[in-house]
Amino acid sequence: MMEISTDPALPFALGIVLAWLAGVRVYLTLFGVGVAAHFGWMELPQSLALAQSPWVLGVCAAMALIEFATDKIPGVDSIWDLVHTLVRIPAGAFLGGIALNTGGGEASMTGMVLGAAVATLSHGLKSGTRVLINTSPEPASNWTASLAEDGLVVAAFWLAVVHPGLALLLLVVATLAFIAMIVFLYRLMRRVARRLRSAEA
Repeated sequence: MMEISTDPALPFALGIVLAWLAGVRVYLTLFGVGVAAHFGWMELPQSLALAQSPWVLGVCAAMALIEFATDKIPGVDSIWDLVHTLVRIPAGAFLGGIALNTGGGEASMTGMVLGAAVATLSHGLKSGTRVLINTSPEPASNWTASLAEDGLVVAAFWLAVVHPGLALLLLVVATLAFIAMIVFLYRLMRRVARRLRSAEA
């Protein structure tokens, strides 16, 4: 079992990782937390026993499947992202606060602030990348990006359970990749727009 409050470095890494993942796949992340706690892979405060409830797990699993399908539809995925700004960021704050709790069952305020900031970052990068990808006329790029995000969340969550430090490193690399992708797509769009204007002139 992984103790959340034993080594100060572990809860910090875990909180950052969970908040980052919530900004990309919030329901899958919450489902993973509940399953990990249920099987004893992750220790949660007593106040979060509800996360292990079959009803909560069932709802999160159902919503994760809906999100999996919705995220593959160009245009619809961006609407889903916009609506879920109101879900992902609070969930990131919640998970960050729980991971950095002081052991008294209370969520850490510092963890909540960090969690909200990290979830905002990952949500913004994910949403921004998808908006730019959706300007492409073919759907393959959208599917590729969505499946890559699914794989990243699963891999990072598994690493978070067994080695939070490596999971955090993976997500730092992923963040840089998201930023590089946004810059690349933005520059590509500008070049295409210039060529179209030149052709019309």
